[in-house]
Amino acid sequence: MKVLVGLGSCGIAAGGNKVLQVLEEEVKNSGINLEIKKVGCIGLCYLEPIVEVIDGEGKKTTYVRVTPEVMKGIFKEHILNNKVVENNVISGEDIEYLTGQKRIALRNCGIINPESIDEYIESGGYKALEKVLKDMSPERVIEEMKISGLRGRGGAGFPTWFKWNAARQAPGSPKYVVCNADEGDPGAFMDRSILEGDPHSVIEGMAIAGYAIGAEQGYIYVRAEYPLAIKRLQIALKQAKEKGFLGKNLFGTDFSFEIKIKAGAGAFVCGEETALIASLEGERGMPRLKPPFPAQKGYLGKPTNINNVETFANVPWIILNGGSAFAKIGTEKSKGTKVFALAGKIKKGGLVEVPMGISLREVIFNIGGGIKGDRKIKAVQLGGPSGGCIPEALLDTPVDYESIVKTGAIMGSGGMIVMDETTCMVDMARYFLAFTQKESCGKCTHCRIGTKRMLEILERITSGNGKEGDIEKLEELALNVKEGSLCGLGQTAPNPVLTTLKYFRDEYEAHIYDKKCPAKQCKALITFIVEAEKCKSCGLCARKCPVNAIEGEKGKPYKIIPEKCVKCGTCIQVCRFNAIRVE
Repeated sequence: MKVLVGLGSCGIAAGGNKVLQVLEEEVKNSGINLEIKKVGCIGLCYLEPIVEVIDGEGKKTTYVRVTPEVMKGIFKEHILNNKVVENNVISGEDIEYLTGQKRIALRNCGIINPESIDEYIESGGYKALEKVLKDMSPERVIEEMKISGLRGRGGAGFPTWFKWNAARQAPGSPKYVVCNADEGDPGAFMDRSILEGDPHSVIEGMAIAGYAIGAEQGYIYVRAEYPLAIKRLQIALKQAKEKGFLGKNLFGTDFSFEIKIKAGAGAFVCGEETALIASLEGERGMPRLKPPFPAQKGYLGKPTNINNVETFANVPWIILNGGSAFAKIGTEKSKGTKVFALAGKIKKGGLVEVPMGISLREVIFNIGGGIKGDRKIKAVQLGGPSGGCIPEALLDTPVDYESIVKTGAIMGSGGMIVMDETTCMVDMARYFLAFTQKESCGKCTHCRIGTKRMLEILERITSGNGKEGDIEKLEELALNVKEGSLCGLGQTAPNPVLTTLKYFRDEYEAHIYDKKCPAKQCKALITFIVEAEKCKSCGLCARKCPVNAIEGEKGKPYKIIPEKCVKCGTCIQVCRFNAIRVE
């Protein structure tokens, strides 16, 4: 019998280490022989901590929301007495969360111990690297990637084979392979989970890319806010070198490859490849004009190939199973699968990997379980701060690069933030623009000044001071920033504003002309009122109000003093009679 404990960042944050500690103590005290495996996130973040018990016959029982006390019960009943603890067993609906997926990039996450290279090897690890070194020429590797149709999963969707071929054909030596793990989108955690759950797949993919383009040195640029990912990468690199999968003369050939980790300081702009290269060189992370592209002149002025974590994680699977097997999944122009991080007002938040071509509605409702509280869905933000808001009417849009762009959004790296009817779309645009404005490197005027002026208008609108002409000025600024900015950050920063103006223009007009927030979220545009006919005069709201803005007496309806009310919502939360409404 063996027990798997989910110890990705989400599992640890939910108390996974405490659960592991209890399990190890129980095993020590009982003296039994039990294999305990620390695994990464399997994607069911909303159910963490997760513990899986596998008996001697291979039967799996998955326990969810496991506390230390629950773990004691599982040990006593299931592990010692082979009696399943039904209360915490995963439900059929939650099992469907996994069965509705097609897992390639996430194939090992939550299954193998990311700190054990032996388990990665047992799952077929490093066989793809051996195959290309012994049986395939670099040109054949690139051709296989072309057949697969794999496009970069970092956001732009550029054909992977084309980038590899350009770097291979470029004159100059040495050449470099760079993994972009600078995942900066709010609500996105795809790359982090892969690095925490299956770091060797990325290492193997990078080594294959190095062979294909003629590089002997690789760098993983990962943000310093990912300490667990960095720790497991360091362990994996050390193990790979000890096993001979990195270093000199791999598999007895003349190919050598090394990888180093560079911890980035957490600048969103460093997700852009030329800014990343500048940071990697020790300079301030600022983008430069292209061409020349990194494939011609990249790190230290030499030919460089850059792909993101998810792209590299797909490579070993493609080599072992064939490019045609990958190409059979997805659509004509968007092959394979895509990993998404489901966040926001969704019941089942976590990671999913689905075939390209599946609709947004299927992802949100069939896999993600729909909206929290069974509210009505309003929109989904796809592509992070540089993406756009797709309204409910377009949820049948297939998930592929071309279809998503037509809506005004972008695929991005895979963040999918779901919004319900209580979300103010004007405030949502303000939030994302505040992020991109803060993260602007300031190099070009359009991005540095344009996003600032746009943010000022949005802040004025949401504070109740919007005026006629603001919408037109926002559109003008947005288009100028989009057309005049140097890099992808500035060029896509206006997307949240442009898409919300396109699909939710009535909300902007209500804020400006009616001085009302239809979603009842912007504090300057809402009023809290006690409904006299519902008020029972219990006085609880007055006692809990942090600013003493509610007054009244027994037997009479209480009243809220507008001048004192800070609209914190405490009164709504504590009222047992739903006697307080927002207008």
